[in-house]
Amino acid sequence: MTPRILVFAGSIRSGAYSGRTADAATRELAMQGAEVTRISLGDYPLPIMDEDLEKEKGIPENAMKLARFFAAHDALLICTPEYNGSIPPLVKNTIDWVSRVSRDAGRPLKPYPGKVVAICSSSNGHFAGIRSANHLRAVLSHIGMEVIAPQVSVPNGGDAFDDEGDFRDDRLRKGMTRLCTALIQHARLLSTRVEP
Repeated sequence: MTPRILVFAGSIRSGAYSGRTADAATRELAMQGAEVTRISLGDYPLPIMDEDLEKEKGIPENAMKLARFFAAHDALLICTPEYNGSIPPLVKNTIDWVSRVSRDAGRPLKPYPGKVVAICSSSNGHFAGIRSANHLRAVLSHIGMEVIAPQVSVPNGGDAFDDEGDFRDDRLRKGMTRLCTALIQHARLLSTRVEP
């Protein structure tokens, strides 16, 4: 089985380190034989999660689209930046809205439970977004996702990439290879993919 893996970054800023990390992961996953879909959360804008809004207007269509995307892949890879020591609002708001989805056209749709996911983090400082990654790991575990242990955390993001977008540091390159290998293996073993 060729695993289908969805990759996205937690920042939509031009040149974001999380976006560059997601691009590096996309290339490595494809090189290892996965079918990779790289999306930008900027293409799926969502209002701030608000149960009154949900009651009035229903779940936003972009949340439904993302839920279908998540369900149709064997695994996810999320590359998060760190904002004030934690998860950026774009990531948390996306997770929260998609968690509201339980049905699609009358059929059950569970985008999170049992879904395999890997985490990368990045920052412009020495700590490499570790706190954000830890918080994200806790949130994803809480909603029933299978978070794999390997993780890539990229410090000093401004200097971490060469002109081709690859990591300058051999340790980071090897870490990404290990993470992608583990993600593909877990995706094959634990797939909960639902064909659209």
